[in-house]
Amino acid sequence: MDERYTVISADCHAGADLLDYQPYLERRFHDDFDAWAATYVNPYENLLADSADRNWDSGRRLAELEADGIVAEVVFPNTIPPFFPSGSLMAPAPTAGEFERRWAGLRAHNRWLADFCAAAPGRRAGVFQILLNDVEEAVAEIRRCVAAGLTGGLLLPGTPPGSGLPELHARVYDPIWAVCAELGVPVNHHAGSASPPLGDEPAARAVFMVETTWFSHRALWHLVFGGAFRRHPGLRLVLTEQGSGWIPGVLDMLDYYHERLVASASRADTAEAKFGVGLADGMGGPPSRVWRDNCFVGASFMRPHEVPLRDRIGVDKIMWGSDYPHDEGTHPYTREALRFSCAGVPRAELAAMLGGNAARVYGFDLAFLDAVAAKAGPTVAEIAEPLDEPPPGATSPVFARGASVRVW
Repeated sequence: MDERYTVISADCHAGADLLDYQPYLERRFHDDFDAWAATYVNPYENLLADSADRNWDSGRRLAELEADGIVAEVVFPNTIPPFFPSGSLMAPAPTAGEFERRWAGLRAHNRWLADFCAAAPGRRAGVFQILLNDVEEAVAEIRRCVAAGLTGGLLLPGTPPGSGLPELHARVYDPIWAVCAELGVPVNHHAGSASPPLGDEPAARAVFMVETTWFSHRALWHLVFGGAFRRHPGLRLVLTEQGSGWIPGVLDMLDYYHERLVASASRADTAEAKFGVGLADGMGGPPSRVWRDNCFVGASFMRPHEVPLRDRIGVDKIMWGSDYPHDEGTHPYTREALRFSCAGVPRAELAAMLGGNAARVYGFDLAFLDAVAAKAGPTVAEIAEPLDEPPPGATSPVFARGASVRVW
């Protein structure tokens, strides 16, 4: 038989159709939800199109992913939760008046997601959601979601400028890091969840595209310099759909500041040493070591220029993702995308990046998935064959000519 890769997408998106969230809300919110939903206008064309049911139709989703060579997925949110102005990844932090209903909406999504994952046992790791405004309530929701069988971990909201929330380096969030370390819950930070609102002008949209990944990267240095990993050695951070080519350079930069601010603080022989007072006791070792011990990257639609950097990033740190069902994702050309980017990568390394690492981080049963991949997975031989021309109609950035620029 042809040898095949077991492909787990570490970045997919799903959610309920708007009205289907109602049964998952606490009953006391039903009337409010009905009134809100009756006037809500969905701002996303893709959630109104005929293909929108890929977000919630379990059978269609399994069939399309298998046809694309993918046998399991990490499921991030995509549709509009109750009482949200937009998708939760993009929604600003709630005001005090909105907080209770927004929490109710996220809990409804988490309950729906548990059922959605249970409909495909062993094939989905659902990423559950919290708000940071009430840490005690967030900890309780983390425990509840883990008990409900959601294995994809926590979706960490951003704290963009203007949010009114403490920055992620603040110790106020320690109970969240503690319970995640205790329960082995990955902390996922997805692109788009940390950008400040910029308005709707064409220039604002362009600026958002330039800056959105950088705002998401901030979680890494906030948690590192804030000492979260030193206080909670079992904490794991996953940075998803933010590119991966930026990681080696940023780690070099963070190590530089660690040396200038921390290692030399006791000697006071650098201009920056006065800024590092107190850091040494709080944060511990250099950021590159923290990356090696605690961090991973959800490398969505990994592009050709990123693959040669895999040794500097860490082959055991990279988890490939398709970004299904988004237009920038690789569906229905995942095999072609892998050939375009990964032909020539040694089999063992590629097997780790395509599935083995995600199985380890999110608790998938590889033996179970190998049996599915024996029929659905891409063959080793076909992925080893380079692809010179993108498929007609492919929209993923993985196929963009000249796409060698690093996304910071």
